[in-house]
Amino acid sequence: MLNETDMKEAGIKEKIVQQGMDLEKIELQIQNFKKGFPYLSIVEAASLGNGIITVNDKEINHCLLSYAEKVSNKVLVKFVPASGAATRMFKDLFAYLETQDKSLANNPFVEKFISNLKTFAFYKDLSEVITDAGHDIDDLIDKEDYATIIEYLLDDKGLSYGSLPKGLLKFHRYEDGSRTPIFEHFIEGLHYGLGKGNTVRLHFTVSPEHQDSFEDKVNFLKDLLGDRYKVNFEVSFSQQKKSTDTIAVNPDNSPFIEEDGKILFRPAGHGALLENLNDIDADIIFIKNIDNVVPDHLKDITKSYKIALASILIDLQNQVFELLHKIDREPNSEILEAATDLIENKLGTKLPAAFKTWKDNEKFDYIRLKLNRPIRVCGMVENTGEPGGGPFWVKNKDGAISLQIGETAQLDLNNSEQASILKNSTHFNPTDLVCAVRNYKGEKFDLLKYRDPETGFITNKSKNGKELKAQELPGLWNGAMADWNTLFVEVPLSTFNPVKTINDLLRTQHQ
Repeated sequence: MLNETDMKEAGIKEKIVQQGMDLEKIELQIQNFKKGFPYLSIVEAASLGNGIITVNDKEINHCLLSYAEKVSNKVLVKFVPASGAATRMFKDLFAYLETQDKSLANNPFVEKFISNLKTFAFYKDLSEVITDAGHDIDDLIDKEDYATIIEYLLDDKGLSYGSLPKGLLKFHRYEDGSRTPIFEHFIEGLHYGLGKGNTVRLHFTVSPEHQDSFEDKVNFLKDLLGDRYKVNFEVSFSQQKKSTDTIAVNPDNSPFIEEDGKILFRPAGHGALLENLNDIDADIIFIKNIDNVVPDHLKDITKSYKIALASILIDLQNQVFELLHKIDREPNSEILEAATDLIENKLGTKLPAAFKTWKDNEKFDYIRLKLNRPIRVCGMVENTGEPGGGPFWVKNKDGAISLQIGETAQLDLNNSEQASILKNSTHFNPTDLVCAVRNYKGEKFDLLKYRDPETGFITNKSKNGKELKAQELPGLWNGAMADWNTLFVEVPLSTFNPVKTINDLLRTQHQ
């Protein structure tokens, strides 16, 4: 742990407590900086027939027909991480404003943006705010004054898009107006999130400075769409908890002190949202990022596969519950065989080699532990070279091998064998999850008990010209769900349409 003498001399210990942080957690984070996080021990990439299953049209149609009945008495929640600012969407436009050369000849990104300006869903708003300021957008284009147009898009004097979260930007244009991602998630909720009480329940994680704007938009949509479709909408919000922030350190692993004398703590990445997820009281939770939405004419395939994932999850959960009840009543060799088969062939876990040598009571204790866990069914898309995580078979501390979503940063790419596994992997994680978070007795799992604290990330950053190291908690769908039962299902690439840059909205999937 931290050197007690050093802490007292520098007043670090007192500063940590004064800033409302848990000293024990911070000491552990310092140790993580010093020793690093262990690499994920991947055995092989999951692939079709080896950890990833497929569903055919007949199976999907069956799911569509039976789904409404399956979920009519279940509380369904659509959990949407939406706290990130859209700043990175506009990094190329911000960079253009900083350049001396404002011609488009050597700037294909901005040239594409300007050439297609009238295609964007926000064009009408942009034109109006420019007109209100005494300009004309067409005149600005004719004069090649593109910087002024971009300033009115990004800055507070105009639409403020450079500082707003993605959820509040206009993404898609319709005959009756334009829609934000929040609006599209409401419509998606109608397609597969209608559950108990004829209610669609949505939960958005937001940043404190934007919650009022989110609430205004949500209240308008609840009234508009509730009346239009004769359903109830329940919408809740949460913010990433300050207590989940992690300490930043200097290159020598000493706490990074800011100019005002305070210790720098930074948000710990999307893994911190596990606590927000843990607060959700629901039977089934859908997780999907705020920017992964499409217009109505492309929603059917999203609906079909989301319902398929949820149906598979519910059927799997019913099998798990039935076996756990049988184990409680009268464990026998037949039940043990059935439970072992379910774990190894459907729940994404290969039992330890030593399992066969254990006594029956030891086997049942282990089986019960493996069955009585949260369950997630994760959509996986064909790998097209996107950066980020993918599905792998991973060796666990207890000798078992389980299905996990691993990030590239978790892998030892200096190890040729590990690098080869990654290079030859066939699928990619699009963040398309359906989760069951109650046990067979109807009690909600404490999700914090099913994470792996040793799966984190350390990154190099800077502030005010000074280098620092930052630490992220285990990713929400990586280490934060490391001890869940997992099933991977192939879904079409067309269900994955994130908006990383403003020009992504020009892709056909967003038109």
